[in-house]
Amino acid sequence: ASVKCKRLNPVKMAARTCMSRFLIGGRRYQLLKLTCLNRGSIFGGLCTVPNGKEEPTTTATGQEDEKTDDKILKLEEQLTKLQTDITTVEKKHAEVQDKYKRSLAETENLRTRMQKQIDDVKLFGIQSFCKDLLEVADIMGKATESIPEDELKNNSQLKNLFDGFVMTETQLLKVFKKNGLDQMNPVGEKFDPHQHEALFQIPDPDKAPGSVAVVTKIGYTLHGRTVRPALVGVVATPS
Repeated sequence: ASVKCKRLNPVKMAARTCMSRFLIGGRRYQLLKLTCLNRGSIFGGLCTVPNGKEEPTTTATGQEDEKTDDKILKLEEQLTKLQTDITTVEKKHAEVQDKYKRSLAETENLRTRMQKQIDDVKLFGIQSFCKDLLEVADIMGKATESIPEDELKNNSQLKNLFDGFVMTETQLLKVFKKNGLDQMNPVGEKFDPHQHEALFQIPDPDKAPGSVAVVTKIGYTLHGRTVRPALVGVVATPS
C-alpha cells in the first residue's frame, strides 16, 4: 500500500527526506521519512517502488547467485575431472608396478638359470674327458683280472708287473673319486633304466625278478649324473 505524504510549504520549513528499501512477498518497498527541521515533526509511510523504477539490487543479487552457481558447477566439473585423472593415474601406476615386478621376477629367473648353467659347466665340463679316461680304467681292470693267481706265485717279475697295474688302477680310481666320478657296480640292486642298460635276462630263482644278476661292464656317475650306464643282465620274471 502507498501512503501519501502531506505537502509542506518549502518556504516556511525545510525538510529532510530519508528512504529505506526492503523486499516483502517478492515485491520491493521503500520507507519514506520526512523530517521537518523547524517543527521537529516526522511524516513517514511505505511506498511501492514502481516496476519500471525498481532498483537493480535484485538483478545484481541474481547475477551474483548465477555467478556463484557457475563457479560451483565449474568446481564440480574440475573435481570430477581430477577424480577421473586420479583413477587413470592409479590404474597406470598399478600396470607399471605389475610390469616392474614381472621384469624383476624374469630377471631373477634368468640369473638363477645362468648361475645353474655356470655351475653345471664347472661340474660337468670334464665329462667328455672323463668318458675317455673310463676306457683306460677298463683296460687296467681287464689286465689285472686276466693274470692267474698261480702264475703270480711262481713268477716274481709277473707279480711285480701285476702290482704295478693294481697300483696304477687304484691311483686312477682315487683321481676319479676326487673329481666326482664314481663307479657303479649294481649287482643285486633293482634295475634302474636311468643308470643301467640291460643286455639280457636270465632265470634265477634265488634272486628277485627285475634285479641285476650280472654286471658285464661297470658304470660311472659324475656328480650324480650318469656318464656311462652299467651293462647288466637282469633276472627274468618267472612265467
